[in-house]
Amino acid sequence: MQVATWNVNSIRARASLVAAWLADQRPEICCLQETKCKDVDFPFEMFEDIGYQVAHYGLSHWNGVAILSRVGLRKVRRGFSGYQEEPFNEARSISAECGGIRVWSIYAPNGRTLDDPHYLFKLVWFERLRGELVASKASKGPTVVVGDFNVAPADTDIYDPRRWKHRTHASAPERAAIEALLALGFFDLAREWDGDDPSYTWWNYRSKLEDDKGLRIDLALGSEEVLQELKGVTVDRLARRAERPSDHAPLVVELF
Repeated sequence: MQVATWNVNSIRARASLVAAWLADQRPEICCLQETKCKDVDFPFEMFEDIGYQVAHYGLSHWNGVAILSRVGLRKVRRGFSGYQEEPFNEARSISAECGGIRVWSIYAPNGRTLDDPHYLFKLVWFERLRGELVASKASKGPTVVVGDFNVAPADTDIYDPRRWKHRTHASAPERAAIEALLALGFFDLAREWDGDDPSYTWWNYRSKLEDDKGLRIDLALGSEEVLQELKGVTVDRLARRAERPSDHAPLVVELF
């Protein structure tokens, strides 16, 4: 079974690219982030025609997350449980049961700059996510939490750590938020598989991909049950080289 995650940076701009990739690669589950559309505007039929059930959560032309599955789609939950006031009601989280695995597709806030109120929102959002995982006992069964976390967990996940030392995505509190998720009983599957090898998932549009000035900010966290079935983790850089690509590449986890 393959579980893929991909920040597509607008599904309406890249629906054909994503559909072609799915038709070629055929992952059983694919989680999308930053779809940038309301539910009514999501191209459900395009993906249903190639064999996927689709659950999408989009409220505006910002954010947006989805789960596409060829192995079933049950118990879909959009957003955090309970009443959520702004800005915590943004479309940044969706979960479902797919083929016996609980799957979360998440799109964490960017944070902008360290002195921006959005940075504090990001930290609190991660704490809300942690609370949600605790409440659902997510780490106690076969679970994957995947998506654009907008955090590079360690210096090895950044092409030039010195340049990012005083910026978002690499600050100590952000990294502590990821550690707090791992402390629940999750594992960073790419690191468990690749060790310290760079497995960047994002590259700025302004730089050449060949220069490899990237960040590893798209993560796949798995419970111990998932880790025991891990067969591989790859980043599909070819998708990043496509015409009009997303600035992210798909991260693919292979299980049992």
